[in-house]
Amino acid sequence: MKKLYVGLMAGIMAAVSAHAADEPVVIGDVTMPTVQSSTAFQQVEKKLGKWEGKMTQGLTGAVIDVSYEWRLTSGGNTITETLVEDGVEMLTTYSDDNGELVVKHYCALGTQPVFSVSSVSDTELALALDESANDLHAEHESFVTSMKWTMQDDDNSSMLFTNTIMLDGELTENSAMLTRVE
Repeated sequence: MKKLYVGLMAGIMAAVSAHAADEPVVIGDVTMPTVQSSTAFQQVEKKLGKWEGKMTQGLTGAVIDVSYEWRLTSGGNTITETLVEDGVEMLTTYSDDNGELVVKHYCALGTQPVFSVSSVSDTELALALDESANDLHAEHESFVTSMKWTMQDDDNSSMLFTNTIMLDGELTENSAMLTRVE
């Protein structure tokens, strides 16, 4: 029953997203211009909703609770991701700039790395640190260096998330299996 509910919710979220994209955004008496979303942005839209899971930290092997919520904002032009790892809340934004997805992560490490798409397909989105948009140095800063989401089933109800982090000069990888809960 839960799998049916999750599949139904994924379908509803996709339909709402598609419907919202077809409707013009009006603020007061002004109709906002229509914006064409990139393929990568459309891949992020598949994640709209709430997700929960367990993350394994590569550095220590600790397993922690994680939750993620992706929401469409700014008239359908930006997606915000609120993530909570072991009770610590962070924020990531996704928006297109001249047809390219730009991702900015506001991290508990105290840095705000900017990412660009390294690969995108129907089931996967991989992001890499955008060297031209960052001035981060491994010698004295800790920061996320990559993120990747891989959908695990046809109904978009589970996905594998991995990221790499430069932590005190050492590269480490975390992974989490996430399940859509809403």
